[in-house]
Amino acid sequence: MRKGILSIGAAAAALTLGLTACGGESGDTSADSGSSAAPSAAGDAKAGKIGVILPDSKSSARWETADRKYLEEAFKTAGVQYDIQNAQGDKSAFQTIADQMITNGATVLMIVNLDSGTGKAVLDKAKSQGVATIDYDRLTLGGSAAYYVSFDNNKVGQLQGEGLVKCLTDKKADKPIIAELNGSPTDNNATLFKEGYDSVLKPKYDSGDYKKGPDQSVPDWDNTQAGTIFEQMLTQEPKIAGVLSANDGLGNAAISVLKKQNLNGKVPVTGQDATVQGLQNILAGDQCMTVYKAIKKEADAASQLAIGLAKGEQPSVSGSVKDPEGNRDVPSVLLDPQAIYFDNVKDVVTDGFVTKDELCTGEFADKCKEAGIS
Repeated sequence: MRKGILSIGAAAAALTLGLTACGGESGDTSADSGSSAAPSAAGDAKAGKIGVILPDSKSSARWETADRKYLEEAFKTAGVQYDIQNAQGDKSAFQTIADQMITNGATVLMIVNLDSGTGKAVLDKAKSQGVATIDYDRLTLGGSAAYYVSFDNNKVGQLQGEGLVKCLTDKKADKPIIAELNGSPTDNNATLFKEGYDSVLKPKYDSGDYKKGPDQSVPDWDNTQAGTIFEQMLTQEPKIAGVLSANDGLGNAAISVLKKQNLNGKVPVTGQDATVQGLQNILAGDQCMTVYKAIKKEADAASQLAIGLAKGEQPSVSGSVKDPEGNRDVPSVLLDPQAIYFDNVKDVVTDGFVTKDELCTGEFADKCKEAGIS
């Protein structure tokens, strides 16, 4: 499904080398929507305007705490006009925001779709009006984005599956019953995550080493629904011994239910996103692992593409992803994820994704010292 997967460093280097300027008018730029951008250097080509639509702030904290911050930093440094808005999970708002951005002069539109149907409508309209498009983090199936920037999402799932196996092996679990708490059925990434972890778990089910338990998707990555769903799972199968949860929010929902049964720390739970909450759950021993995606690298790669397009350049990238619904290869930059356990939580702090001050509060101070976070 994927070709030309690059390491984080290689992806950034390839993207930098691939930008080829096609000229433009000179002039200063400024940002709108309450944002500010540094003026462009004298002689720089005048860039167009970049619109970014983030999906929500409920499914994961990353969109507002990381992606917005890193994208803004890149756009300000480049001195381009930009408008970053969040659809807050509302499909109608998503389309309205896109229409407004195009009306207000966006020449580049970068989206994180809420579902492929809504995303496709927005991308197709933008393309019809000459607006360059980028799928950010989530591929819009059947869409028309000129580029796709994300992580190797199948590998994310593989790391989760391998992580759960490692944690169960460490606990010497015997024929454990596994519950799978999957992401939103409308998110193509969730499909790829599941393909990845099922590629690890299915052989275990087939051999009889593990027993497949409840397996359910969580609409819209909603953590409240995830708690209700997992409570039902545990009622249906009280002997669940491992939980493959697709991200930290879903994992925390499962952990909250396990705590009620005094099973937290006894039943390994996976995650993704390396959120402060997820990392603290790992430090506490309630979550077995998470998957860290260096969001700054993803945002930098995407913003560099967007800036190039806004300046009239024609960026080239070496990777591609197959869109099975659109039956086309989408030029792509795919970055490598990293598995995080107790003994390498410090890597996320060292990388600057979270700070020691926000992670090592109160009861977690001693755990941070134990984990080598100084």
